[in-house]
Amino acid sequence: MPRYALLILPAFNRVYGESSVRLTRNELAVFSARALAAEVLSSEETRIGGVPYVTFETASPLSDADVALLSDLSSVYAVFGLEGELLRPLAMRPRDRLSSDLITIQKYAGKTNEHFTKLLLNVTALARDEGMGGRLSVFDPMCGRGTTLNQALTYGYDAYGIDVDGKDFEAYTGFVKTWLRNKRLKHTAETVPVRRERALVGRRFNVTFGLSKEAVKAGDTQRLTVVNADTLKSRDFFRPRSFDIVATDAPYGVQHGSKGGGGLSRSPLELLGRAVPVWAELLRPGGAMGIAWNTYGGKSSELARILTDAGLDVMDYPDFEHWVDQAIVRDIIVARKPR
Repeated sequence: MPRYALLILPAFNRVYGESSVRLTRNELAVFSARALAAEVLSSEETRIGGVPYVTFETASPLSDADVALLSDLSSVYAVFGLEGELLRPLAMRPRDRLSSDLITIQKYAGKTNEHFTKLLLNVTALARDEGMGGRLSVFDPMCGRGTTLNQALTYGYDAYGIDVDGKDFEAYTGFVKTWLRNKRLKHTAETVPVRRERALVGRRFNVTFGLSKEAVKAGDTQRLTVVNADTLKSRDFFRPRSFDIVATDAPYGVQHGSKGGGGLSRSPLELLGRAVPVWAELLRPGGAMGIAWNTYGGKSSELARILTDAGLDVMDYPDFEHWVDQAIVRDIIVARKPR
């Protein structure tokens, strides 16, 4: 059987790094079930030269398209074919269109680990019938300072978000405008008030940009829209069936609390119970919703019931649970909207 090895990226976050091999194996299982032409038969953690790898066997050799897909695994640095005790590097072709500093340059308390954000977006996109390909539209309904939005933009997707925190809105919009100027990307950016019956109900940040002047002239542009408002009012700002993917890292509750829809709540499931039906209306048929949440704030069965009651089909995915700190054990649940 053909054998391969994935070199794991060193994690700046020690705690996440301790889980990265297991999470990569489970992410690989989703790629195998949903995208790869070559079926992955088995995988395991292997140390080669004292460095952690995920090694795996496939029923048939990986195609170039398969290697390109594996290039987007969230914690993978390189892909090798195993030939006896030798490692043969395979040409990686990640889908990234933008430089990685869009994701890594922001540093602030409470920022979600970038590798985990990519994992969440990957497994959610793979729940779609069409997978990760194409110019997708991604909505993060609790976007904070935009880690998920930035990962979506890096993939070449259009990104949309909403968040009630005005300070996060100001920080993120300021960062994006500075980043676009520093990269000298052709763009337009504006922040406009949103009014209903003369009353101010929110602010909207709209960006359109291209990789070059020629790309903009040819219409090859990406869009970013962020709204400063309550996520429960998302329907007031976005049309039904607008998004291919809804992906969000939910408030963790416990010591952190959950903002949205009436102030601070200690149970994120209370917020999700009200918000998920709203988000589901914004999702296109065949699209997928992925939610990361703190298991101390609610069981997976409770969150699955919320998703099912909203008309979504919960995916049978492997375990992505991992320890973050004494108050947070994080996991992912993904559901698909039937056509």
